[in-house]
Amino acid sequence: MNDNEKKVVKKMITLYCKSKHNTKGDLCDSCSELNEYAFARLERCPFGNEKPTCGSCSIHCYKPEKKEQIKKVMQFAGPRMLLLSPIVTLQHFYKEYKRKRLYG
Repeated sequence: MNDNEKKVVKKMITLYCKSKHNTKGDLCDSCSELNEYAFARLERCPFGNEKPTCGSCSIHCYKPEKKEQIKKVMQFAGPRMLLLSPIVTLQHFYKEYKRKRLYG
């Protein structure tokens, strides 16, 4: 379930960790913990495979501290993903667009 979202989150956290924490290869402890937390949230998502993007979700399932962490990651990595993984990024934008057209 949500394998595509897991790949995207992992890419974003990896990009953030390499740039901000100067890691090579593995994630630092903080980013690794955030990645595990994000995966757990995705596994428990009540929307399943119909999950909206986090920005348009009506349920806010992250704890406040983790929400701030992932927000920083997404703000940093999001624009860079367009250059590094354009197809994945465009799929994300399309999913957001499609959901807004269906649900307003």
